[in-house]
Amino acid sequence: MTAQGEHATSTTAADVPRRNWAGNVRYAARAFHRPTSVDELRRLVARSSRIRAVGSGHSFNRFGDTDGDLVTLAGLPPVVDLDRERGQVTVSGAMRYGDLARHLHTQGYALANLASLPHISVAGAVATATHGSGETHGNLASAVAGLELVTADGDLLRVDRDADTFAGMVVGLGALGLVTRVTLDVVPTFELRQYVLLDLDREALDEALGSAYSVSVFTDFRSPRLREVWRKQVADQPPPPADWLGTTAANGPRHPVLGMPAENCTPQLGEPGPWHERLPHFKLGFTPSSGDELQSEYHLPRTAAADALAALDDVAHLIAPVLLVSELRTVAADELWLSPNHQRDSFVLHFTWVDDTAAVLPVVAQVEERLAPFAPRPHWGKVFVTDPAELAARYPRYADFAALLRNLDPTGTFRTELLDRYFPR
Repeated sequence: MTAQGEHATSTTAADVPRRNWAGNVRYAARAFHRPTSVDELRRLVARSSRIRAVGSGHSFNRFGDTDGDLVTLAGLPPVVDLDRERGQVTVSGAMRYGDLARHLHTQGYALANLASLPHISVAGAVATATHGSGETHGNLASAVAGLELVTADGDLLRVDRDADTFAGMVVGLGALGLVTRVTLDVVPTFELRQYVLLDLDREALDEALGSAYSVSVFTDFRSPRLREVWRKQVADQPPPPADWLGTTAANGPRHPVLGMPAENCTPQLGEPGPWHERLPHFKLGFTPSSGDELQSEYHLPRTAAADALAALDDVAHLIAPVLLVSELRTVAADELWLSPNHQRDSFVLHFTWVDDTAAVLPVVAQVEERLAPFAPRPHWGKVFVTDPAELAARYPRYADFAALLRNLDPTGTFRTELLDRYFPR
C-alpha cells in the first residue's frame, strides 16, 4: 500500500474517491485514507484538525467536501448482525443498501422501504435523510434505532433511541462524527409487483400517489399531463385495471430517463419479486439514473402537491430545456430534527438536471422562488441555493441541532465550508 499525504494510512490512490458520483464535485482534501480497523480510524480522527467521511459519493453538493483529510470507511471489517428478537440489524456504515437487502432477504427479513437506487451507503443515506416513496413510509433515517460513531476527540460513542439527542444525531450531515455502525429496524420479507402506467392527468395525482405500497410519478414539464406512474404494489393486490385513472399500461419495460436502457431498471409488467428487487428503480449491478447529471429535490407539505405543481407552470419553459426527468413522491412524517419530513407528511419534487451547473443554477433559483410559499425543505445532499436564514426557519429544531453540533464538535473537526454557511459558528 502507498501512504497518502501527511497522515499515512493503509490506502492507495485508487481506494478513495476523488470525485463524487456525478463528477461535479472534485474533493479538495489534502490527504485520502482507508483505515482497516475502528482503532485506526479513531487515531486518525484524534490527530486530524479537519476530517470528513465519504460513502458512495452520491451527494451533489459540497457538504461532504473538506480541505483536510477525507476517509472512506469501506475498509473497516464488514458487520451484519441480525437480532431477530428485537427485529433489528446492525450493519457497517459503509455497507450499500443493495448488499444489505440481499442478505436480509436470505434470512427472511426486509427493510420497510428503499431509495430509488440501491448503490448508496447506509451511513451516507441516513445522514442526509434519503428516502423512497410511500405515504405510510418514512425516509431511510426513520428506521434507525442506533448509531456508533467516532467523535472529534477519537472516542467511540454509541447512542440509541433512549438518548435525549438521538433525534438530532441521526440526520447529522456527517457533522457530528464518523458513523461506523448503524442499527436499523427490520420487518418480515415480502414480495411486490411493479407496473408502469402512462399519461396520468394531473388531477388524479393525489389518488395515484396513495394507491399502492410505493408510488413514483415521472414528468418532464413539457406537458400538463404526467408521463409515467411507477406503481409498486404488494404481490397479492389485484393489478390496476386497464383504464386505471385514465392511463394506459406500458407495453414494455421503461427507464425514467428517456433514451436510457430499460435493462438498467428493476422488473416491471407485474412480475412478482422480492421487495429489494422492486422498491428501487435501478438494479444494483447497473448504472442508476443517467449518470451524467445534477439533482435537486424539495420536500413540501403533502397537501400542497397540486398547488406546488401549478406554481411551477410559469417557469416550465425554463425547467424543461435543462431537465432529464422530474420525480414526484411521498414520505411520511418523522421526529428527526434535520429530516425534511420533520413533523409533516411530505410531497417531494425531485429534479434530475442535465450536467451543466451554469445552466441549471438559475433555474434552481426560479424553482425555489415559486415554491417558497410552501416552505420547501431541500434534500441535504443535492443542489439548492436556499438562503440559510430561510432554511433555518423551516426547521423547528434547527437551533437545537446547531447547539448539538457545537457541543460534539467544538473545534470544528468535521466542519466544511458549506456546513459553516448553513450552521455558522
